Amino acid sequence: MTSASVLPTSSAAEAVVPNPVCFVVALDPPDLAEHLFGRDLESLKVPGATRLNSRPISAFDDDESRAALARADVLITGWGAPALSDDHLNAAPNLKFVLHAGGQAGGLLPPSARDRGIHVSNAGWVNAIPVAEFTLAMIILANKQAFQAQRLYRDRQGYIDREVEFPAAGNVGKTIGVVGASRIGRIVIERLGDLDVDVLVYDPYLSSADAAKLGGRQVGLVELMASSDVVTLHPPLNSSTVHLIGATELSAMRDGATLINTSRGLVVDQGALVTELRTGRIQAILDVTHPEVLPADDELYALPNVFLTPHIAGSMGAEIRRMGEQVGSELERITRGEPLAFPEALR
Repeated sequence: MTSASVLPTSSAAEAVVPNPVCFVVALDPPDLAEHLFGRDLESLKVPGATRLNSRPISAFDDDESRAALARADVLITGWGAPALSDDHLNAAPNLKFVLHAGGQAGGLLPPSARDRGIHVSNAGWVNAIPVAEFTLAMIILANKQAFQAQRLYRDRQGYIDREVEFPAAGNVGKTIGVVGASRIGRIVIERLGDLDVDVLVYDPYLSSADAAKLGGRQVGLVELMASSDVVTLHPPLNSSTVHLIGATELSAMRDGATLINTSRGLVVDQGALVTELRTGRIQAILDVTHPEVLPADDELYALPNVFLTPHIAGSMGAEIRRMGEQVGSELERITRGEPLAFPEALR
């Protein structure tokens, strides 16, 4: 080995010696931490990183929690994490990073967080993967008319002639409408590229050229609703998307078309949707509703053309651990002095 192939001693040391950081885990319920990070939070056992609290914090109201936060360089959060106020941040002079095992962390922080130089990372892209997978599965099953076939088979309990009962079934040549080129929407569009389908996209912030690069064609919302065999919803929930899908849009849907909602319940005018579903003209696959848990007597439970699930599209079970591993990876990047891989821009 020549001397030219040997790294300088100082560079080698810098490559392996981590920057020491202290972190706090805040989650509610606290037991969620083991689902995310493994037993004894093994995904967070990063060289140079010291955990300050033995059990995840669910509120910053007691002396022990406040004392831990006061020493923390990094705060690790997830679903149900307590929000931080300016008073909390005033008492946490070392806090420079918030790593969130969820879609968006900004809602947990006051507006001053950006000016304080706090850097934020979230697991939104990781959580988008199972939602997109669920959506793709539902698109395929909807076009195969699997839900109608299941009901018919259950009721008839006898031979089903597929070509007589479901002559239009199948995915070949179908049109899929994707509302919202969000993280999830983009993954859905990408994975639809493996199917022999046409893809329409509606997103007011997406150009026609960018839609084409993704693999779809940008159209207006009503045109998308009227032209699609399956419409899948992926916009963020904000003031401009509440009841984005209302009576006009629903009435434009083709007979036999399917609406899939894995976004948020309020994106759809639920009253208008129930009215349309009562006709039996369209199908709906709903993983989200408003309210999130429907009253026991809600009509959506009983309508035969509705496939209703309890918000399972996002990370669950084994998928949750993947989010925790991303947070652990971000924590390791901090100890190495590297930029965050999945930064979130605070507003």
